Parts: sequence; structure tokens; C-alpha cells
Amino acid sequence: MRWSGVVKHDNAYFPRKKITVVGSGNVGATAAFLAANKELGDIVLLDVMDGIPQGKALDMYEASPILGYDVSVTGTQDYADTANSDLVVITAGIARKPGMSRDDLLATNVKIVAEVTANIVEHSPECIIIVVTNPLDAMVYTAKQVSGFCRKRVIGMAGVLDSARMRSFIAQALDVSITDVSALVLGGHGDTMVPLTRYSTVGGVPLSEMLDASSIEKISQRTAQGGAEIVELLKTGSAFYAPGAAIVQMAEAILKDQNRILPCAAWLEGEYGINGYFMGVPCKLGGGGMEGVIELDLTPDEKQAMQASLQSVKTSKEQVDALGAF
Repeated sequence: MRWSGVVKHDNAYFPRKKITVVGSGNVGATAAFLAANKELGDIVLLDVMDGIPQGKALDMYEASPILGYDVSVTGTQDYADTANSDLVVITAGIARKPGMSRDDLLATNVKIVAEVTANIVEHSPECIIIVVTNPLDAMVYTAKQVSGFCRKRVIGMAGVLDSARMRSFIAQALDVSITDVSALVLGGHGDTMVPLTRYSTVGGVPLSEMLDASSIEKISQRTAQGGAEIVELLKTGSAFYAPGAAIVQMAEAILKDQNRILPCAAWLEGEYGINGYFMGVPCKLGGGGMEGVIELDLTPDEKQAMQASLQSVKTSKEQVDALGAF
């Protein structure tokens, strides 16, 4: 059998979404690979390191015949190749090393995220931005300030990851299927995060009916230290499989307009009594980005924990402002 002509696929009729991942390290590359597997759109992997994004992108593309996904995956150093992206994920920045807190990264990563955001906005002025770089609350604030985007279009990835960690610890403690466990973690993405154990369930049964208070508190503490625990074990890097999966869950909700309720770092405008800060709260993610904040009726203790977490977020914001990066 011979082809008598050239068959051309016209994306004008079936336009694919375009996703740019900035940063081809472990987190960015994992997110790009998982997004390709789900066929969320054509992927552009961008990095300042010559050859790294190109090599990783080519490797991912060569896996597509085996795994069966049909999207383009390309690597580049040139922001022009990211033009007209629907969604941009910012993972660029230095990672934590043992003994470092997320805040230790602030001064260096503010400059990186500010520069990345400016370039992204120039080439994709209509995109939605998901920020992953740590310290998360400070970096997503930086991206919002530099981009000038409304709060719907700049979101931080935090609560999805933190809640996933809590779910895994609960499933492990009870020896139950992870699919039956629900958990919710709010607040800043750091040691002061707020696991809402009252909203954690196993097969619809409240967690308090399954575990004693001491065990629940240990899980909450381990959740807050979840990233640091992995850093200490790896010794030369930080987590990337779970963060990559969390990114893709958010990306899928936006690109497929799923209207999912997921905990994200959102710019608050009076919700939870907080105005002008990014905090982890339940959000509705859909085609427009962060389409709404779900405001829970918190107990006095939960409100106090949220305020304590807010103080940490305020400190990070003040540190960013003092650097004068924008």
C-alpha cells in the first residue's frame, strides 16, 4: 500500500492546548511527563541550561509510542517557543538542601521567578500561571505582582500536595486504600500549614472515629514536615514525584474545565478575614483558572491556626517587598 498524497493534520479545527513548564529539573520534568501521559496538550519544557530541556523533552517524546500518548513535547531556552501558551507552570529556582527551610530560598528565587514571569507575560499574555517554586507563598505573590494578572490567573500549588501527603499518612496508619481517604490542608505552604483533621475522612467516616487524638496529631505534624522529611532522606534534592502529580491534577482541572474543588494558594480578598495575601484555601478550578474560593466555617482553634500561618505568609511578603524585585 502506498500513500498517493500528503495527509496534513489541521490544528485550526482541533486546536490542542499548549502547556509551558519553566524549569526542567526533577519537578518540572516529572510534571511535563505526567501531563504528556494524560494528553493535556502539547508540552514546551524551558530551561536556561543548554541541552537539558531538549534532551528530556526528546526522551519523553520517544516514550510516546510505547505509552500511547499523542502530543508534542519540545525543549527550549527561547521564550519565543512558549508563545500563546494556555497554561504556564513555574518550577524554576534552586531546590532545598538538608538543613534549609523554604524561606532560605527566598532571595535567590524571587529574582528567578520575577524574570521568568516577565518573559512569560510578554509571550503569553492570556495564560494562566501555576507557581510551584519555593517558598511558595512568596513566589506566587511575586508572579502576581510582576504579571499584573487578576487573581483567577495566578495560583500556587501547595494544598493539593500537602493534602496528598496527609492522605497517604492516614492510609498508611490505618492500612486502608488511599482511594477511600480524604484530607484537607489549608494555610501557608510551610511549617505553619493547617491540616483540617475535622474534614478528614476514611470512606466517609470522620478520622476522629478511626484514630485517637495523639495519632492524628502525629500525622498532622508529619504532614507539615513532609517536604523536609524527603529532603533529609534524599540528601541532595527534594521531592518531585508527588509535586509533579499535584501540578498535573491542577492543570487538568483548568485545561479540561472540570470545576474541581482543590486546595490551592489563592489571593484572598476578604475571605477568611484575610485581604491581600496568598493563602491555601479550597478553590474551584476550571477553565478560567481559580474561579472561586470556598469559605469554610472554621472553629476558634482553626481560625487561630490560620492566623498563625498568616503571620508567616506576611513575613515572606514583607521580605519580597524589601528586595525590590519589581
